[in-house]
Amino acid sequence: MKKAILFFSLLISVSLSAQTKYLHCGYVLDCIGNEPLEEQTIVVENNVIAQIRSGYLTAPDSVEVINLKSYYVMPGIMDMHVHIEGQSSPTRYSESFRMNPRDVALRSTLYCEKTLMAGVTTVRDLGGSGVNVSLRNAINAGYVKGPRIYTAEKSLATTGGHADPTNGVRDDLKNDPGPKDGVVNSRDEAYKAVRQRYKNGADCIKITATGGVLSVAKDGMGPQFRTEVIKAVVDAANDYGMVTAAHAHGAEGMKRAVLGGIHSIEHGTFMTEEIMELMKERGTYLVATISAGMFAYQKAIENPRYFPPMVRKKAIEVGPHIKDTFGKAYKAGVKIAFGTDTGVGPHGSNLGELQHMVEAGMPAYEAIKSGTVGSSSLLRINDKYGTISSGKMADIIAVNGNPLEDIKEMQDVDFVMKDGIIYKHK
Repeated sequence: MKKAILFFSLLISVSLSAQTKYLHCGYVLDCIGNEPLEEQTIVVENNVIAQIRSGYLTAPDSVEVINLKSYYVMPGIMDMHVHIEGQSSPTRYSESFRMNPRDVALRSTLYCEKTLMAGVTTVRDLGGSGVNVSLRNAINAGYVKGPRIYTAEKSLATTGGHADPTNGVRDDLKNDPGPKDGVVNSRDEAYKAVRQRYKNGADCIKITATGGVLSVAKDGMGPQFRTEVIKAVVDAANDYGMVTAAHAHGAEGMKRAVLGGIHSIEHGTFMTEEIMELMKERGTYLVATISAGMFAYQKAIENPRYFPPMVRKKAIEVGPHIKDTFGKAYKAGVKIAFGTDTGVGPHGSNLGELQHMVEAGMPAYEAIKSGTVGSSSLLRINDKYGTISSGKMADIIAVNGNPLEDIKEMQDVDFVMKDGIIYKHK
């Protein structure tokens, strides 16, 4: 009997030890200090960072050692604006009439894996068909490889506005969508729509405060929500502890969103100095998505048939301005969180956004921190994510060159760990 107890005790001990990993790191960008820490050991127990120690600790035989001595190691990047269900293409607008939700879901699993392999361990999905909820659940259950998803499910629009699901269809298909479909025109409808998103499994809320570029509607900048309706959306979301985001290109709709209490402005293309000051006063984040603007502009110029004519016109008008506005907002002191609007551009290209941010005037380490500390703070999960520190979850990535000297190094991530599980190690 004693031998049996000893045997099972040894089995348990070996099993627990096997869940411990020592990461021998040449350089650690912990996103706390301002300089890399050299020759560090990150001790990961199960899915948590247990400790960070100077030097390369000698590990017991039962502990896995990961050699990252030539790498720059940092927290996983958190992208605050993706659309994980789809991706731009010349056939995108017809696909909604041809593809079933199960087709969308199966294709999306590829997008999820590409995103994770790019070094993005958490995303905020800001609008889809509802498949994004199922993807989140499948990833959490371990059925699909992908980033941790916080989803808005279906984004909220006004009738005829950006994200009205009946835009651009023939007359007999233009019904009168309401709160259940994510279309609101009053305070009461705003409450109902938010509650419906909660019921459907959303983690956060997105509204389209102005017109958009890729919707088949002619106005890309005009305001589409009254301030009191935006306030109702935010109040209802706060009841459920959900962070809110507002797609916004034009100044008036953006201003209304900030005054209504929205937590982040997405794109911010024609942001004025007045709006920047309001955002600073109220702690509103900017998620600039420069990559999407540049992608749409380039495709519209290169291939006149890539987008419908109405969309192409807006892409040419709006796209080039986002980068310049981001630089001005950063210099003015607006809070920044990292986001790409990937799904407009190809999934897996997310970290190219960092290069745009640096080119617009943001120092490399600050750009990286916008995707770790900034993003986790916006999502209110900075108690668990965003830095390499004891007690944080083990979302860790690494690149082989110094990204502080050349931010393009971030576009070739060599090591990806999420929740203590290694998904990529070149």
